[in-house]
Amino acid sequence: VNRFLSLLHSVSSGLSDTELSAMKFLCRDKVSKRKLETVQSGLELFRFLMEKQEIANDNLEFLRELLQHIDRSDLLEQLVQFEREEPRAPVDEPDEHEKPVAVIHKNVGREWKRLMRELGMPEVKLDRIEAAYPFKLYEQLVQALREWQKWKGKDAKVADLIKALRGCNLNLVADMVEK
Repeated sequence: VNRFLSLLHSVSSGLSDTELSAMKFLCRDKVSKRKLETVQSGLELFRFLMEKQEIANDNLEFLRELLQHIDRSDLLEQLVQFEREEPRAPVDEPDEHEKPVAVIHKNVGREWKRLMRELGMPEVKLDRIEAAYPFKLYEQLVQALREWQKWKGKDAKVADLIKALRGCNLNLVADMVEK
């Protein structure tokens, strides 16, 4: 079972109707009024927030704020425990100025699998990513790059991305990433 989804399920189960209403109110600038009116559980609210990328496995800040505002320190403690158990290695992530995801997405598009193969990613991982995010091209690319980064660790370099782009004859994209 995915630990992140398990956390969201646990938080959702612990919410009263009043707390859910308060959270929905606090999300008015993040989720449309029409969608919020359909929300009957925390899980539904979290699904909309995940679609908007307001909460994610590696981005729990907004969820933390919501739990603080509804004064649920017990649920907040679950979130803190989840973060403690989740191994994070900021040294494995490129600096903010080194993140070429937007450039790659805009110019590589459906060729993302070809690029990831050039980077040496196993086909099984690519298929899993594609199955996990059907019809979400941007998310497929982002998750594939994250997987590659986790797989390579400190050896995941922008220079490798550029080399792989050139290996796929995507020289214009490689030039844009270099800039």
